[in-house]
Amino acid sequence: MSSNDNPFASNQGGYSSQNVAFGGGNGAGQPAMGGAPGAAAGDLIKDTTTANFQADVIAESRNQPVLIDFWAPWCGPCKQLTPRLEAAVRKAGGKVKLVKMNIDEHPSIPGQMGVQSIPAVVAFHNGQPVDGFMGAVPDSQLEEFIAKLAGSSSNAQDEALEQALEAAVQAREGGDLNRAAQIYQMILQQMPDNAPAYAGLAGMLLDAGETEQAKQMVAQAPEGIAESAELASVKARLELSEKVAGLGDPAEMERRLVANPGDHDTRFDLAQLKNAMDDREAAADLLLDIMKADREWREDGARLELLKFFEAWGPTDPATVKARRKLSALLFR
Repeated sequence: MSSNDNPFASNQGGYSSQNVAFGGGNGAGQPAMGGAPGAAAGDLIKDTTTANFQADVIAESRNQPVLIDFWAPWCGPCKQLTPRLEAAVRKAGGKVKLVKMNIDEHPSIPGQMGVQSIPAVVAFHNGQPVDGFMGAVPDSQLEEFIAKLAGSSSNAQDEALEQALEAAVQAREGGDLNRAAQIYQMILQQMPDNAPAYAGLAGMLLDAGETEQAKQMVAQAPEGIAESAELASVKARLELSEKVAGLGDPAEMERRLVANPGDHDTRFDLAQLKNAMDDREAAADLLLDIMKADREWREDGARLELLKFFEAWGPTDPATVKARRKLSALLFR
């Protein structure tokens, strides 16, 4: 996945491993807190000039399609088309942007593009012209044109996003934390409210022992993803990590259980430690053992804690799947 064919890459070709170093407190790998690392420039509809054409149209089309409307004050059909074009762009809800250029004041760009009559509308995507039309077309044709452009862009962006998230997971699982953090940050530059990327970065901070930074990131999550399943998993991990602090030595706990198998308090604490040590199956089995012996212990506390483990691990984790089967067999035997 290269920066050239991924709309989440920066206009400068993306990050290199020298730009971002994961971990280390306030190092370059620290995610920006409390807002978007980078917001899309410009308004939904704007006028442009020859000097600003590169930024307003070419560069901005890497974020979403941009329509450029070539017009002139003396052009009657332009006066008919432009208001309807603006309305159709607003109706698209940000999936496309509109940039208008007065060809009398800025003749060089339309000249370079071979525009011979107006109104003329050209669609740019990923820095290239991809479609267009001339004349004051009917509203139905106008909306169909924009819907087609917005739809093809959304499909391509969705595919690129999926590829980027998959690459981040692979890098993370392979131990290349710098690369994983770079990809997550690259996504968040374009989509600051992307829950998988935001939670992925927060989870990496937690994995690295940067608990306070992870808590801060979770606390400052954008409103739209604050209650997402991805963030809920990180929150559950933070809660569990706080519980295990100072619980004690697991070997000593195991000795106590051998001496007193009915010591469910110790068994419960040991489950917390096993989970913190990433021995998920053992953690689940300890809680299930409590349930087998005493379902009402701490008002069904073992089952409720196991459900928190499931939330922290994720529904598809092998430990979650296996323990859910055991839990179902226990509850419905």
